[in-house]
Amino acid sequence: MTTDTRPIREALTCGVAAALACTRGMGRVMLSVSDKGTTHERIGVVDRVVADTTSVTLSGSAHDARIDLSIVTAVVVDRSGKMRDKAMPRLEFQDSAGTALFSVIGLEGIEPFDQALAGVEPGTTLPEKLKPVPSGGGQAADVDPEDVGARPLHAARENGDTVSIIYRGNGLEQRWSGTIAEIKPMMGFFNIIQTDFHLHLKAGAVSRWRQEPTDVGVELHAQDGEGRDIGLVLRGPANLS
Repeated sequence: MTTDTRPIREALTCGVAAALACTRGMGRVMLSVSDKGTTHERIGVVDRVVADTTSVTLSGSAHDARIDLSIVTAVVVDRSGKMRDKAMPRLEFQDSAGTALFSVIGLEGIEPFDQALAGVEPGTTLPEKLKPVPSGGGQAADVDPEDVGARPLHAARENGDTVSIIYRGNGLEQRWSGTIAEIKPMMGFFNIIQTDFHLHLKAGAVSRWRQEPTDVGVELHAQDGEGRDIGLVLRGPANLS
């Protein structure tokens, strides 16, 4: 199955840096990563893409990301995504084993997405992904207001602190900086929903925060029950801890 000229799902041959350069022409996009109970998303127009031999950086008022080209080695285009009746095509970035690491989702629909990719050579057609079968719902998990993962987020909101919420992992470092307007516990997650940033932190995903002092305060690294970093980092004044 194809769109007018391109497959629904295709493996690009242009390389990661060239695919990322195309995001500047897509209008509003969401760079989304989900890993170990954390979903970290930046939303808006990509103003600048800069590549060197080891990495690619995306920047602008709504984006701040660095992609490690030694880990992120392949790109798949998937045009099957929809939200209600609107197309939500994506660039799916993978490692050498074909594992999906993160995605850049076109929020303006299929036309600007494909126009931005017009200069990229068509890739290898892939079979469409099977859609997951809905689980039928069920009652959402309760959220403990004293959850360890949410404590420094609540502290930052209550104090009005400017903080950076960072994801590091999967060949990606992505950050947002600002003040937290609201934290919404819902559907088993603590959710921060702002114009250019979404964080969805699963209740219970964080067992402790490892602290590292910085020149301006502290950097907190979220860890799981076995003491392993899960990729979520909170950077701000010392009173966060």
